[in-house]
Amino acid sequence: MNEMVDNLQLTFTEVKQRVSAEEWQQRVNLAAAFRLCVHFNMADQIYAHLSAKIPDRPGHYLINAYGLSFEEVTASNLCVVNFDNEVVEDPTGLGVNPSGFIVHGGIHKIRPDLKCVMHVHTKAGAAVSAQKRGLRNLSQHAMRFHKRIGYHDFAGTATNQSEEERLGRDLANYKVLILRNHGLLTGGAEVREAFELMYFLELACQIQVAAMAGGDDVYECDDEPAEATAAHFDKPNRAGTKRDWPALLRLCDRIDPSFRN
Repeated sequence: MNEMVDNLQLTFTEVKQRVSAEEWQQRVNLAAAFRLCVHFNMADQIYAHLSAKIPDRPGHYLINAYGLSFEEVTASNLCVVNFDNEVVEDPTGLGVNPSGFIVHGGIHKIRPDLKCVMHVHTKAGAAVSAQKRGLRNLSQHAMRFHKRIGYHDFAGTATNQSEEERLGRDLANYKVLILRNHGLLTGGAEVREAFELMYFLELACQIQVAAMAGGDDVYECDDEPAEATAAHFDKPNRAGTKRDWPALLRLCDRIDPSFRN
């Protein structure tokens, strides 16, 4: 396995020269998101998947190979898949997790506004997904999702084509979906937004699990302050949205800059 990964570095220059500058930047951003998932404990061995549409290749998206851990994903070893669920490029030869086609391909087809989709299986996220009331207004992090989140009932592993239609129906016009008894899903107009939503959704779940485990009654905020909080985060061009991703990329560079390869 190590030899295979080392050999993949030889393709770095070839891939970067072959693709457009826009595609390469998308590859770098998506690879960074994988490394950030590792850093913030949102990875799940070789399972779960993140994807991003290729800006100048309509009907195609990037996704991780099925067999690389999140910390092994780089800009050049991402797979390219089309909307017909065909693997167009696979530098690793490992293929793509079949559930990736269902979760990501289906959403990318029906939601042109979502350029990046992230699906993870975190402990806190799965815990909240198993609670009947779902995410509750117990923290500011949770309130940013007030009435802006969908729920998708579990019907077995996501390998059935009918799941595409169900996912699309339950996601509706939201950017956030809790897959009951399963995990979390977010989408965004760019990799940065999808990661921001996932980070704070996971943190909200952690806070909820911790608060409810304390043994005392929890205080849940009313709809009015919750809606005001969510509306604040809905504002376009918030200062933080221009500053958070560069800071996170710097973090990735300090930890291990190989994601850029």
